[in-house]
Amino acid sequence: MAYERSGRRAPASEPDWLTLGQAAKFLGVAQSTIRKWSDLGRVPAFYTPGGHRRYRRSDLEAFIQRSGPGGAEAGPLVLVVDDDARVREFIRINLELEGYAVREAERAEEALAAIEDQAPDLVLLDVVMPGTDGWEMLQRMQERHGSIPVIMFSGKLDEGDASEAQRRGAEGFIGKPFDPQQLVARAKQLVPVE
Repeated sequence: MAYERSGRRAPASEPDWLTLGQAAKFLGVAQSTIRKWSDLGRVPAFYTPGGHRRYRRSDLEAFIQRSGPGGAEAGPLVLVVDDDARVREFIRINLELEGYAVREAERAEEALAAIEDQAPDLVLLDVVMPGTDGWEMLQRMQERHGSIPVIMFSGKLDEGDASEAQRRGAEGFIGKPFDPQQLVARAKQLVPVE
């Protein structure tokens, strides 16, 4: 079922209350993701006497409106640069839940073009990418655009990477796999959502 932002009302045949599986399908995420969002209080959940979660359709629609791409309350713009689509999606979802607007880029060239189009408030940049790596992109970005804050991250954690990131002008370095809350907390320190 595709959700339309036009404010459509659900047909009478669609239930007002959804199970965990139905709600996950409605939002297009895994059941574990919506369960986590419920535990964190981001998506209201109600519990049956048997302990099963139920979600009100109107709460899910409101969640989409405030946290999805183009949501009414878009905050600071963050550009996420990583060649792994799953990592980009994972970061995007966690940042959007905190009120950030997010753009994604798969490669350095795409990211630099996105910055030319609209300068972000923060860049989250993977070090290891095919073609132009994160270090070279950081240098090119600084030469063209000055001091946009950057947090570097990498799955190949080297003890010297954090100091190298600082030496090259990045605001921080986080090794993968990382806790998304650690990344969000660091983003909030650099570019708070008002």
